[in-house]
Amino acid sequence: MSIRNLDVLFNPSSIALIGASNRPGSVGAVLARNLFEGGFAGPIMTVNPHERAIRSTLNYRSVAELPEVPDLAVISTPPATVPELIKELGERGCRAAVVITAGFGEGDREEGKRLKQAMLEAARPYLMRIVGPNCLGIMAPHAGVNASFGHVAPRQGHVAFVTQSGAVATSILDWADSRGIGFSHVVSLGGMSDVDFGDMLDYLALDPKTHAILLYVEAVSQARKFLSAARMASRNKPVIVVKAGRSDAGAKAALSHTGALAGSDAVYDAAFRRAGMLRVKTLDELFQAVGTLATGIRVKGDRLAILTNGGGIGVLAVDELAEGHGQLAALSETSVARLNEVLPAAWSRGNPVDILGDAPGKRYTDALEILLDEPAADALLVINCPTAVADSLDAARSVTQAIGSRRVPVLNCWLGEAAGEQARHLFATHGLPSYETPEQAVRAFAHLWQYRHNQQLLMQTPPALAGLEFDQARAEAIIDAVLADERSLLTEPEATALLAAYGIPTAPARTARDPADAAAAAKELGGSVVLKIVSRDISHKSDVGGVALNLTTPEAVHDAAEAMLERVRKVAPEARIDGFNVQKMIRRPEAHELIVGVAEDRVFGPMILFGQGGTAVEVVGDRMMGLPPLNPLLAREMIDGTRVARLLHGYRNRQAVDLEALTLTLVRVSQLVTTLDRVVELDINPLLADASGVIALDARVVVRRDRKPLAIRPYPQSLERHVTTRSGQQYCLRPIRPEDEPALVEMLRRSSPEDLRLRFFAAIKSFDHAFAARLSQIDYDREMALVAFAPGGQEICGVVRLIADPDKDSAEYAVMVRSDIKHTGLGYRLMSEILAYAREAGIRRVFADVLAENEPMLKMARELGFFVSHKLQGDDTVTVEIDLNTR
Repeated sequence: MSIRNLDVLFNPSSIALIGASNRPGSVGAVLARNLFEGGFAGPIMTVNPHERAIRSTLNYRSVAELPEVPDLAVISTPPATVPELIKELGERGCRAAVVITAGFGEGDREEGKRLKQAMLEAARPYLMRIVGPNCLGIMAPHAGVNASFGHVAPRQGHVAFVTQSGAVATSILDWADSRGIGFSHVVSLGGMSDVDFGDMLDYLALDPKTHAILLYVEAVSQARKFLSAARMASRNKPVIVVKAGRSDAGAKAALSHTGALAGSDAVYDAAFRRAGMLRVKTLDELFQAVGTLATGIRVKGDRLAILTNGGGIGVLAVDELAEGHGQLAALSETSVARLNEVLPAAWSRGNPVDILGDAPGKRYTDALEILLDEPAADALLVINCPTAVADSLDAARSVTQAIGSRRVPVLNCWLGEAAGEQARHLFATHGLPSYETPEQAVRAFAHLWQYRHNQQLLMQTPPALAGLEFDQARAEAIIDAVLADERSLLTEPEATALLAAYGIPTAPARTARDPADAAAAAKELGGSVVLKIVSRDISHKSDVGGVALNLTTPEAVHDAAEAMLERVRKVAPEARIDGFNVQKMIRRPEAHELIVGVAEDRVFGPMILFGQGGTAVEVVGDRMMGLPPLNPLLAREMIDGTRVARLLHGYRNRQAVDLEALTLTLVRVSQLVTTLDRVVELDINPLLADASGVIALDARVVVRRDRKPLAIRPYPQSLERHVTTRSGQQYCLRPIRPEDEPALVEMLRRSSPEDLRLRFFAAIKSFDHAFAARLSQIDYDREMALVAFAPGGQEICGVVRLIADPDKDSAEYAVMVRSDIKHTGLGYRLMSEILAYAREAGIRRVFADVLAENEPMLKMARELGFFVSHKLQGDDTVTVEIDLNTR
């Protein structure tokens, strides 16, 4: 369930408060006060079996006595009474409830868990939505709803705040009230028994009164729903999140280095980044970020120019910038020359641009205009320190006048209490961002470019990949054999074979039963070899002395194998020894040791890890996490996010590594984990990388029958097929991919203006990247678009798409065939395929708005069984719909 009935939750026509009280200081009394004083225009009905009136309003003794059905019920009664109350309310037609009461399983109490389940089962037959339990409540200031026991009523505004913590909600309300910040919604989710972050993101993404969404997250419950909703919301408006709790305790039981490194906070960081959200560290930073983004200014990159009248303060800003918040822009010779003409001879002649402590307003204006033309700067930070020889307010006025109505990327920092306060008020009245300290201003700049970067990641079109064949059947057979042997850990030869099936380069190797067999294998391989113990019970071979390097002769291998058996039997006497793995000694003196792996997170399922490898990998801790599936752009983003990436690009006399091969390896690992749904952990450590490519020297793989699903639904390869139209023409049909963007644009360009108008309800003259990316980069969990190609061709001939509502009950369709291919039956076949998909996906209703003049579309809809509504007078569209449950 998702946004169903959330409309009445935040905009009810009537409200019932069950558990209202007249007892001063009680939760029931505070709830009643907030509801009655919130400005709600509809009836508020109180229920208490012992009171005649609440706040001088007639009280009712039970739900049955209520004179009308409430849209929304607010419940603050003992936990044991709640399930029956929910049932009574549902029977009467109530559609949403906020359960304030605690005692529903907090602290893993079994009785509370039973009551929570009973509450949900009572609500289910009536599709009743529940916020809570154990929550502060909800507030919708635009509707006059304050169904909470908060101590401060929020002002009306355009920021939505969603939190799991009631204490955080009250703190934010107090903080925001003193600063005049208003809200469209404040929602305390509490125990998230029903309504969760995914539901709220879906609802708020489409809410016209909400311009930005703030989240305080402690944990996510349904990863796929959360990510789908977050990615959709982030495309529409800024979503800013602060995450509490940073614990790696769950990694202690992992069998691989990757599992130990994949801490929960790193996983959440990867999820937020993938969803296009901006993550901040503190609540104060949360509101600073929304304040900065709300000004409307945007930046193209992370290079900052600094204009200041105080050199020391400028240095503090540079220090903060160096902490990873951006780069200091290198001023061009042209800019320096122009600045020389307008500034005193003693100015700094570099960035930061120090215009000296006696700088009047005109000096600020002259320098500002020059720096705004600087091509190497993506934004400008203007700083003012109060001095006795210059007027800070005059400088602020000059800056506002120079900027005027332009939305240029300028951030202002006026220090000082009295002098700074007047300037900051002036900036606020002009809608310009201003900050009290240079550190705050630099972090605000970071919010701007990080937000821009995350949005670009959401919209980037990855390159098409060719030649990524893999042998899934071979890999599945290896896993089948391991599980049939009642094992979960693959031996190294099995793990290496698994990697090879997916095209990941591995060192030549032979398996051996005993020392003599190992010596023979070494002779066959030739040259120096590495000897490793093979045991289904040993994960880290080095820990038990199970690795011998640089063995140059078969005799040396034989002796090393004998000694290794003795060592391992002493250290791990219970371990079953299956033999040895004799591997060619790979000598790449300039290669970097890296790690690529997969770990299973308890919330988000399989995650991919990349970072610096070797035996000290857990100590170094240099890693990035990513959610599969990965494309080359996402894989490269992971690589560039590590510290070791700076070394991979080459330095001094050391060549850069083959980054294309490294990127492709991450994509292949992603391919492995998305197609093999029993792989739960994987380690490639070390993965050697140099200018000649990459090679995996060691691998561990853990498998299980019941792995968690991927948080992002991968490309549904099962929908690929060949189809034949009614006219006998054949086409290849498959789901759309992000890399189809150029072909999709070409199809639209080759279609007539009239066909484009009938499809998009308007004249379309150009197809920019944002428009085309939205059509080609879809969430397969909520949308589907099938594209048709002529056999062996690369040109798209037709497209049909289906966009489901978050509840996946109804879906809107759209179909288009290239103008020169119309009347071949392709449109009818595309519609038949998408309807079959909708039935299989459990979608009940499929509909579309069609221009009344589009007779070919209406004719096809009727043939397919759609009902065509009558055109309303003055309306140029009709609705066609089909109920798939009756077809």
